[in-house]
Amino acid sequence: MCMKNPSHPGKVLRIAFLEPLGLGVAEGAKVLGVSKRALMSLVNGDSSMSVDMAIRLAKAFSGPTTETWLRLQSNYDIAQVRERKKEIKIKRYQVQLL
Repeated sequence: MCMKNPSHPGKVLRIAFLEPLGLGVAEGAKVLGVSKRALMSLVNGDSSMSVDMAIRLAKAFSGPTTETWLRLQSNYDIAQVRERKKEIKIKRYQVQLL
């Protein structure tokens, strides 16, 4: 069962890993080998979790696997679109038999 309002994976990263380890964005970016801007964008929820970042996180921190990080992003994305699904106007395609 999917969560109704899952957290952005960047928030999970900040709360569950960076803050408990005493890492700010600058230090975390060094650990992950990415720019401060890239990490800041992720932890602020302004960008999505990329496959590259998910691999870096899985290698740097014990716990979530690459797939887990990507599932967090997918769950977040699905929840965001479901909030506006009534705006998506699509008619069901019906196959016509001869």
